[in-house]
Amino acid sequence: MLDPRTVQLVFADLQDSIVALSRTNDPDTIRRSAGVLGRLARTLDIPFTVSAAPRPGGPGVIAELPAATPFVRSGPCCWDDAPWRREVAANARTTLALCGVTSEIVVLHTALDALADGYAVTVLVDASGGMSERTENAAFDRIRAAGGTVTSVASFATDLVRDFTDPTGREVITALHGLLG
Repeated sequence: MLDPRTVQLVFADLQDSIVALSRTNDPDTIRRSAGVLGRLARTLDIPFTVSAAPRPGGPGVIAELPAATPFVRSGPCCWDDAPWRREVAANARTTLALCGVTSEIVVLHTALDALADGYAVTVLVDASGGMSERTENAAFDRIRAAGGTVTSVASFATDLVRDFTDPTGREVITALHGLLG
C-alpha cells in the first residue's frame, strides 16, 4: 500500500496539441484519467507539478488538470529543468506518480532520471500516451527494468486508499467512477 504522504504527482506534456497525438490511448481517456488524478491530489492532499513542452502560443495544458502554473522546459525530460526539480525536491516526497505524452520521450526519460536519483516511480498508463504500442511498450519495459512500476490510475488510487466506507474513501471511489466516461 502506498502512503499518500510520500507521493507526488507529475503531469508531463498534457497539452491539448500533444495529447491529441497519442496513438496508444484515446485522448479522451487521457483527459479523464488526468482529471481523476487531479481530484485525487485534492482529496488526498498530494502535491503535483505540471511540466510542459514549449509550444507556439503558450503551454496550452488540458483543462482537466488541476490549476497550476506549468513549468515550461526546453528539452525532452522534466528532470533536466532545474526549477521543476527544485519544486519536486521541496515537496520532500519519495514517490513520483508520473503521466504524460509521450511515453517514449518525456515519461521515459523523466522516470529513468528520477529512479537514478533515488525516487520511486509509478507510471500511470491510462493518463499517458505513446507514438505506437510497440514503442510505448519498449519504454515501459525500460522503466520496469530500472525499478519503476507501471500501473493504472484505478490501481494506483486503490493502493493509496483501501477503505471506501470513510468520507475520504468514498470520495476516492466516486472520483474513480470518472474513468468510466
